[in-house]
Amino acid sequence: MDRTQHPSNNLVLGAPIGWDQGELPCSALPVTRVAYEGQPAMLSFWRPNAAELEQLNAGGLVALCVFGTSHPPVSVGVEP
Repeated sequence: MDRTQHPSNNLVLGAPIGWDQGELPCSALPVTRVAYEGQPAMLSFWRPNAAELEQLNAGGLVALCVFGTSHPPVSVGVEP
């Protein structure tokens, strides 16, 4: 999936400090800072390409990969 600019985006995140771009490139990610029930959160928007849509329509799954050794609280959903 490709990261996608959304009209609500109000921040751009870069690679984490110390990230080795030579080993695994990390591009800028536009995000939207929000709050859910008083908890700070960030939204990023992703658009599946035609092949991914085909896989999803055939029952494929969305996979979320979090780098590191711990998994923070996350949510995956669909926005118009």
